Amino acid sequence: MKILVVMETKERHREWLQKNAADAELHFIRSKNVTESDVADADAVIGNLPCRLLPAAKKLRWLQLNSAGADAYCQDSILREDVLLTNATGAYGLALSEHLLAQLLAMMKKLYPYYDNQKKGLWHDEGEVTSIEDSRVLILGIGDIGRAFARRVKGLGAHVTGVRRREGAKPFGVDEIGKMDDLHELLGAADIVVSTLPATAATTGLFDKTCFAAMKKGAYFLNIGRGTAVITADLIEAMQSGRLAGAALDVTDPEPLPPDHPLWHTPNVYITPHISGDYHLPATQDKIIQIAARNLAAFLRGEPLENLVDRQTGYKK
Repeated sequence: MKILVVMETKERHREWLQKNAADAELHFIRSKNVTESDVADADAVIGNLPCRLLPAAKKLRWLQLNSAGADAYCQDSILREDVLLTNATGAYGLALSEHLLAQLLAMMKKLYPYYDNQKKGLWHDEGEVTSIEDSRVLILGIGDIGRAFARRVKGLGAHVTGVRRREGAKPFGVDEIGKMDDLHELLGAADIVVSTLPATAATTGLFDKTCFAAMKKGAYFLNIGRGTAVITADLIEAMQSGRLAGAALDVTDPEPLPPDHPLWHTPNVYITPHISGDYHLPATQDKIIQIAARNLAAFLRGEPLENLVDRQTGYKK
Protein backbone atom coordinates (compact mmCIF):
# COMPACT_ATOMS: atom_id res chain seq x y z
CA MET A 1 0.00 0.00 0.00
CA LYS A 2 1.34 3.44 -0.97
CA ILE A 3 0.92 6.40 1.38
CA LEU A 4 1.94 9.72 -0.15
CA VAL A 5 2.93 12.46 2.32
CA VAL A 6 2.86 15.88 0.65
CA MET A 7 2.93 18.19 3.69
CA GLU A 8 6.12 19.57 5.16
CA THR A 9 7.69 17.28 7.75
CA LYS A 10 10.70 17.21 10.02
CA GLU A 11 12.69 14.10 10.83
CA ARG A 12 10.74 13.45 14.04
CA HIS A 13 7.46 13.72 12.10
CA ARG A 14 8.60 11.16 9.56
CA GLU A 15 9.53 8.83 12.42
CA TRP A 16 6.06 9.23 13.98
CA LEU A 17 4.36 8.39 10.70
CA GLN A 18 6.69 5.50 9.94
CA LYS A 19 5.99 4.01 13.36
CA ASN A 20 2.27 3.80 12.50
CA ALA A 21 2.72 2.77 8.87
CA ALA A 22 3.01 -1.00 9.49
CA ASP A 23 3.95 -2.52 6.10
CA ALA A 24 2.73 0.42 4.02
CA GLU A 25 5.20 2.36 1.89
CA LEU A 26 5.57 6.01 2.82
CA HIS A 27 6.63 8.42 0.09
CA PHE A 28 7.55 11.97 1.17
CA ILE A 29 7.22 14.56 -1.61
CA ARG A 30 6.60 18.26 -1.10
CA SER A 31 3.20 19.38 -2.37
CA LYS A 32 4.69 21.77 -4.94
CA ASN A 33 6.75 18.93 -6.45
CA VAL A 34 4.01 16.28 -6.70
CA THR A 35 3.12 15.04 -10.20
CA GLU A 36 0.22 13.04 -11.62
CA SER A 37 2.39 9.94 -11.76
CA ASP A 38 3.13 10.29 -8.03
CA VAL A 39 -0.56 10.23 -7.11
CA ALA A 40 -1.74 7.71 -9.71
CA ASP A 41 -1.06 4.67 -7.51
CA ALA A 42 -1.44 6.28 -4.08
CA ASP A 43 -3.93 4.64 -1.72
CA ALA A 44 -3.82 7.55 0.71
CA VAL A 45 -2.44 11.08 0.80
CA ILE A 46 -1.43 13.00 3.91
CA GLY A 47 -1.41 16.74 3.26
CA ASN A 48 -3.30 19.22 1.11
CA LEU A 49 -2.85 17.74 -2.34
CA PRO A 50 -3.41 20.32 -5.10
CA CYS A 51 -6.97 19.84 -6.36
CA ARG A 52 -5.80 19.78 -9.97
CA LEU A 53 -4.07 16.44 -9.25
CA LEU A 54 -7.06 14.68 -7.73
CA PRO A 55 -8.45 13.34 -11.05
CA ALA A 56 -5.21 11.42 -11.48
CA ALA A 57 -5.54 9.75 -8.06
CA LYS A 58 -7.54 6.78 -9.33
CA LYS A 59 -6.69 4.51 -6.38
CA LEU A 60 -7.15 7.11 -3.65
CA ARG A 61 -9.17 5.92 -0.65
CA TRP A 62 -8.28 8.47 2.02
CA LEU A 63 -7.15 12.11 2.01
CA GLN A 64 -5.88 13.57 5.28
CA LEU A 65 -5.68 17.36 5.13
CA ASN A 66 -3.10 19.36 7.03
CA SER A 67 -5.63 22.19 7.31
CA ALA A 68 -8.77 22.53 9.39
CA GLY A 69 -10.57 24.17 6.47
CA ALA A 70 -11.77 21.67 3.89
CA ASP A 71 -13.87 23.91 1.64
CA ALA A 72 -11.73 23.47 -1.48
CA TYR A 73 -12.19 19.68 -1.28
CA CYS A 74 -15.93 19.76 -0.61
CA GLN A 75 -16.92 21.27 -3.93
CA ASP A 76 -18.86 19.13 -6.39
CA SER A 77 -16.79 16.70 -8.46
CA ILE A 78 -13.50 17.61 -6.76
CA LEU A 79 -13.19 14.39 -4.78
CA ARG A 80 -14.87 11.04 -5.39
CA GLU A 81 -17.65 10.22 -2.95
CA ASP A 82 -15.96 6.98 -1.86
CA VAL A 83 -12.79 8.78 -0.71
CA LEU A 84 -12.55 9.38 3.04
CA LEU A 85 -11.78 13.03 3.80
CA THR A 86 -10.34 14.04 7.17
CA ASN A 87 -9.01 17.37 8.38
CA ALA A 88 -6.69 18.68 11.09
CA THR A 89 -9.30 19.97 13.52
CA GLY A 90 -7.69 20.17 16.94
CA ALA A 91 -4.28 21.29 15.72
CA TYR A 92 -4.85 25.01 15.32
CA GLY A 93 -6.60 26.15 18.51
CA LEU A 94 -3.46 27.25 20.32
CA ALA A 95 -1.87 29.22 17.49
CA LEU A 96 -5.01 30.92 16.23
CA SER A 97 -6.45 31.79 19.63
CA GLU A 98 -3.18 33.43 20.68
CA HIS A 99 -3.08 35.33 17.40
CA LEU A 100 -6.62 36.58 18.02
CA LEU A 101 -5.75 37.61 21.56
CA ALA A 102 -2.66 39.49 20.38
CA GLN A 103 -4.67 41.32 17.70
CA LEU A 104 -7.44 42.17 20.14
CA LEU A 105 -5.14 43.55 22.83
CA ALA A 106 -3.17 45.53 20.25
CA MET A 107 -6.40 47.24 19.16
CA MET A 108 -7.83 47.76 22.64
CA LYS A 109 -4.58 49.19 24.02
CA LYS A 110 -3.92 51.26 20.86
CA LEU A 111 -0.55 49.61 20.23
CA TYR A 112 -0.95 50.06 16.47
CA PRO A 113 -1.15 53.89 16.57
CA TYR A 114 1.66 54.01 19.14
CA TYR A 115 3.84 51.99 16.77
CA ASP A 116 2.97 54.40 13.96
CA ASN A 117 3.94 57.29 16.25
CA GLN A 118 7.24 55.59 17.07
CA LYS A 119 8.17 55.46 13.38
CA LYS A 120 7.49 59.22 13.19
CA GLY A 121 9.43 59.99 16.35
CA LEU A 122 6.19 61.29 17.84
CA TRP A 123 5.70 61.33 21.65
CA HIS A 124 1.91 61.52 21.82
CA ASP A 125 -0.76 60.22 24.20
CA GLU A 126 -3.48 58.40 22.22
CA GLY A 127 -5.98 58.62 25.06
CA GLU A 128 -8.49 56.22 26.55
CA VAL A 129 -8.17 52.46 26.08
CA THR A 130 -10.51 49.54 26.73
CA SER A 131 -10.26 46.22 28.57
CA ILE A 132 -11.23 42.60 28.04
CA GLU A 133 -12.34 42.40 31.68
CA ASP A 134 -16.13 42.79 31.96
CA SER A 135 -16.48 42.93 28.17
CA ARG A 136 -19.00 40.82 26.30
CA VAL A 137 -17.41 38.57 23.68
CA LEU A 138 -19.41 36.90 20.91
CA ILE A 139 -17.70 34.01 19.13
CA LEU A 140 -19.24 32.58 15.96
CA GLY A 141 -17.96 29.05 15.64
CA ILE A 142 -17.25 27.19 18.88
CA GLY A 143 -15.02 24.51 17.46
CA ASP A 144 -11.43 23.94 18.51
CA ILE A 145 -10.34 27.50 17.67
CA GLY A 146 -13.39 29.22 19.13
CA ARG A 147 -13.19 27.22 22.37
CA ALA A 148 -9.47 27.96 22.75
CA PHE A 149 -10.10 31.68 22.36
CA ALA A 150 -13.07 31.52 24.74
CA ARG A 151 -10.89 30.03 27.47
CA ARG A 152 -8.33 32.80 27.09
CA VAL A 153 -10.70 35.75 27.21
CA LYS A 154 -12.76 34.12 29.96
CA GLY A 155 -9.57 33.90 31.99
CA LEU A 156 -9.20 37.67 31.51
CA GLY A 157 -12.66 38.36 32.86
CA ALA A 158 -14.90 38.47 29.77
CA HIS A 159 -18.46 37.20 29.49
CA VAL A 160 -18.45 34.81 26.53
CA THR A 161 -21.33 33.87 24.25
CA GLY A 162 -20.78 31.20 21.62
CA VAL A 163 -22.80 30.50 18.49
CA ARG A 164 -22.68 27.12 16.80
CA ARG A 165 -24.78 25.15 14.35
CA ARG A 166 -25.35 22.07 16.54
CA GLU A 167 -26.78 21.72 20.03
CA GLY A 168 -24.58 20.23 22.70
CA ALA A 169 -22.98 20.74 26.08
CA LYS A 170 -21.69 24.23 26.83
CA PRO A 171 -17.89 24.21 26.41
CA PHE A 172 -15.58 25.29 29.21
CA GLY A 173 -14.98 29.03 29.04
CA VAL A 174 -18.34 29.78 27.38
CA ASP A 175 -21.02 31.40 29.57
CA GLU A 176 -23.94 30.91 27.19
CA ILE A 177 -24.80 29.51 23.78
CA GLY A 178 -26.68 31.71 21.34
CA LYS A 179 -28.62 30.86 18.19
CA MET A 180 -27.86 32.06 14.69
CA ASP A 181 -31.51 33.12 14.40
CA ASP A 182 -30.79 35.71 17.11
CA LEU A 183 -27.57 36.96 15.51
CA HIS A 184 -28.50 40.63 15.22
CA GLU A 185 -29.59 40.76 18.84
CA LEU A 186 -26.38 39.04 19.93
CA LEU A 187 -24.27 41.42 17.83
CA GLY A 188 -25.92 44.40 19.47
CA ALA A 189 -24.92 43.21 22.94
CA ALA A 190 -21.28 42.36 22.13
CA ASP A 191 -18.20 44.51 22.67
CA ILE A 192 -16.05 42.04 20.73
CA VAL A 193 -17.20 39.89 17.80
CA VAL A 194 -15.01 37.03 16.57
CA SER A 195 -15.62 34.84 13.52
CA THR A 196 -13.90 31.46 13.22
CA LEU A 197 -16.40 30.28 10.60
CA PRO A 198 -15.35 28.10 7.64
CA ALA A 199 -16.30 28.81 4.03
CA THR A 200 -19.69 27.24 3.35
CA ALA A 201 -22.82 28.24 1.48
CA ALA A 202 -24.38 29.23 4.81
CA THR A 203 -21.50 31.46 5.92
CA THR A 204 -20.73 33.22 2.64
CA GLY A 205 -21.55 36.92 2.95
CA LEU A 206 -22.89 36.48 6.48
CA PHE A 207 -21.32 39.69 7.75
CA ASP A 208 -23.03 42.30 5.60
CA LYS A 209 -24.07 45.90 6.20
CA THR A 210 -27.07 44.82 8.28
CA CYS A 211 -24.81 42.85 10.62
CA PHE A 212 -22.33 45.68 10.97
CA ALA A 213 -25.19 48.13 11.58
CA ALA A 214 -26.51 45.81 14.30
CA MET A 215 -23.17 45.81 16.13
CA LYS A 216 -22.62 48.04 19.13
CA LYS A 217 -20.93 51.35 18.26
CA GLY A 218 -17.28 51.08 19.26
CA ALA A 219 -17.19 47.28 19.07
CA TYR A 220 -14.25 45.28 17.74
CA PHE A 221 -14.51 42.73 14.92
CA LEU A 222 -12.00 39.93 14.33
CA ASN A 223 -12.07 37.35 11.52
CA ILE A 224 -9.77 34.35 11.57
CA GLY A 225 -12.08 31.89 9.77
CA ARG A 226 -12.61 32.66 6.09
CA GLY A 227 -12.68 35.99 4.31
CA THR A 228 -15.76 35.00 2.32
CA ALA A 229 -17.86 35.29 5.49
CA VAL A 230 -17.52 39.08 5.17
CA ILE A 231 -18.77 41.38 2.43
CA THR A 232 -15.63 43.46 2.25
CA ALA A 233 -17.25 46.60 0.85
CA ASP A 234 -19.73 46.60 3.74
CA LEU A 235 -16.93 46.25 6.30
CA ILE A 236 -15.05 49.15 4.70
CA GLU A 237 -18.21 51.27 4.89
CA ALA A 238 -18.71 50.38 8.57
CA MET A 239 -15.12 51.28 9.39
CA GLN A 240 -15.15 54.54 7.45
CA SER A 241 -18.34 55.59 9.23
CA GLY A 242 -16.68 55.06 12.61
CA ARG A 243 -19.21 52.40 13.60
CA LEU A 244 -16.53 50.01 14.81
CA ALA A 245 -13.46 50.80 16.90
CA GLY A 246 -11.30 48.31 15.03
CA ALA A 247 -11.21 45.24 12.79
CA ALA A 248 -8.45 42.64 12.79
CA LEU A 249 -8.40 40.32 9.80
CA ASP A 250 -6.17 37.33 9.20
CA VAL A 251 -8.35 36.42 6.22
CA THR A 252 -9.83 38.61 3.49
CA ASP A 253 -11.99 38.47 0.40
CA PRO A 254 -10.37 38.50 -2.09
CA GLU A 255 -7.26 36.67 -1.01
CA PRO A 256 -4.46 37.46 -1.54
CA LEU A 257 -5.58 41.06 -1.15
CA PRO A 258 -4.44 43.09 -4.21
CA PRO A 259 -1.93 45.87 -3.45
CA ASP A 260 -4.36 48.55 -4.62
CA HIS A 261 -7.36 47.26 -2.64
CA PRO A 262 -8.98 49.96 -0.45
CA LEU A 263 -9.12 47.62 2.56
CA TRP A 264 -5.36 48.12 3.04
CA HIS A 265 -5.94 51.80 3.74
CA THR A 266 -9.23 51.64 5.63
CA PRO A 267 -8.91 53.35 9.04
CA ASN A 268 -8.50 51.03 12.04
CA VAL A 269 -8.34 47.86 9.96
CA TYR A 270 -5.37 45.62 10.77
CA ILE A 271 -4.50 42.85 8.33
CA THR A 272 -2.24 39.83 8.54
CA PRO A 273 -1.87 37.67 5.39
CA HIS A 274 -3.56 34.43 6.52
CA ILE A 275 -0.57 33.41 8.63
CA SER A 276 -2.08 32.73 12.05
CA GLY A 277 -2.04 29.00 11.38
CA ASP A 278 0.29 27.25 8.98
CA TYR A 279 3.45 26.03 10.75
CA HIS A 280 4.61 29.30 12.25
CA LEU A 281 4.08 27.78 15.70
CA PRO A 282 5.98 24.45 15.70
CA ALA A 283 3.42 22.89 18.05
CA THR A 284 0.80 23.23 15.30
CA GLN A 285 2.76 21.08 12.89
CA ASP A 286 3.40 18.52 15.64
CA LYS A 287 -0.32 18.26 16.35
CA ILE A 288 -1.18 17.87 12.66
CA ILE A 289 1.28 15.00 12.31
CA GLN A 290 -0.04 13.38 15.48
CA ILE A 291 -3.58 13.47 14.08
CA ALA A 292 -2.34 12.07 10.76
CA ALA A 293 -0.34 9.33 12.48
CA ARG A 294 -3.32 8.19 14.53
CA ASN A 295 -5.50 8.18 11.45
CA LEU A 296 -2.87 6.31 9.46
CA ALA A 297 -2.83 3.51 12.01
CA ALA A 298 -6.64 3.41 12.04
CA PHE A 299 -6.87 3.45 8.24
CA LEU A 300 -4.47 0.52 7.89
CA ARG A 301 -6.45 -1.47 10.47
CA GLY A 302 -9.78 -0.65 8.85
CA GLU A 303 -10.98 1.31 11.89
CA PRO A 304 -12.96 4.58 11.98
CA LEU A 305 -10.97 7.77 11.41
CA GLU A 306 -11.09 10.92 13.50
CA ASN A 307 -12.00 14.31 12.00
CA LEU A 308 -14.09 12.96 9.13
CA VAL A 309 -15.43 15.90 7.12
CA ASP A 310 -19.08 16.30 6.16
CA ARG A 311 -18.80 17.47 2.56
CA GLN A 312 -22.23 19.06 2.62
CA THR A 313 -21.31 21.46 5.41
CA GLY A 314 -17.51 21.55 5.22
CA TYR A 315 -17.38 20.87 8.96
CA LYS A 316 -16.00 17.95 10.91
CA LYS A 317 -18.82 15.43 11.36
